[in-house]
Amino acid sequence: MNDLRFATRLNSFASKAHSYWPDLKGKPTIRQMIERAATAKGLTDVDLNYPQHLNEDPKSLGAFIKDQGLNVNGMAMRYSTNPEFQLGAFTHPDAKVRREAVELTKRGIDCGRELGTNLMTIWLGQDGFDYSFQANYNKMWDDLITAFQEVAAYAPDCDISIEYKSNEPRSFSILPDVATTLLAISDIGAKNVGVTLDFAHVLYADEIPAYAAAQIARRTKIMGLHLNDGYHKRDDGLMVASVNPRATLELIWQLRKEGFNGAYYFDTFPDASGLDPVHECEVNIQTVRKLIAIADQLNSIDELQQAINQQDAVSSQAIINQFLLGK
Repeated sequence: MNDLRFATRLNSFASKAHSYWPDLKGKPTIRQMIERAATAKGLTDVDLNYPQHLNEDPKSLGAFIKDQGLNVNGMAMRYSTNPEFQLGAFTHPDAKVRREAVELTKRGIDCGRELGTNLMTIWLGQDGFDYSFQANYNKMWDDLITAFQEVAAYAPDCDISIEYKSNEPRSFSILPDVATTLLAISDIGAKNVGVTLDFAHVLYADEIPAYAAAQIARRTKIMGLHLNDGYHKRDDGLMVASVNPRATLELIWQLRKEGFNGAYYFDTFPDASGLDPVHECEVNIQTVRKLIAIADQLNSIDELQQAINQQDAVSSQAIINQFLLGK
């Protein structure tokens, strides 16, 4: 497991800022958060939000990240930083605003190339609707597909990964679940468009994470993975396997079977309650390493596969109990 890559949410490292920077005035800079993230044992990568985190020359920032012993796993678009996108980015009713969203995405991809990554994650948080009789659903869908087709054609060497979420900030998202996302990818028709699976978003959509992963792998590629946890009611961003250890283990087991080789990215929110982000990241890494070790052992247990084939939940749970609860 020495070749595993672990990435994390950079903004987490603003948590408890004054305990790390006693003389800090205001918020920590991007470079300060990167420097702090680099102190987490086992962390190999960071993801950067575009344009939020790019207020300097990408090559200079990339060199700094390398100097800290880290790599850039991927870029993530943040359209919410621009007030023009409140009614949507790819589905905004104004064609000029949609054009700006597409061009901004292209610039983000170009920036990622300079930083050495070919992964662009797109979460369309503002693209959706809040009221009946607010949206022309067919037009919104057509605009969505057209925008993704243009972005995919612009960068055929780049993995364009859709991160779906059922709602928030809009009451209803244009891409709320795995089925709708896969339908959109089918309509887009580009080989370089896939899915980023966010554990808490999957729970929020009332889905089983491993089942969602299996469906994605049948039809496209799992390009990104966001690990966290929650109580199904919202995007809690809790520590990995802190609430749903069995579902997390099953997801990792499924991902290993599907040949997933991307980074294990922690989309957790230690800053929401003032936790130590370095310690939190290190525990997340330890947890995932242990779950991967268990998942790989499960492949050699014929009784587990037989129980699953028979939908014998009692027998399968007894076997999993031996690993999670002890013999």
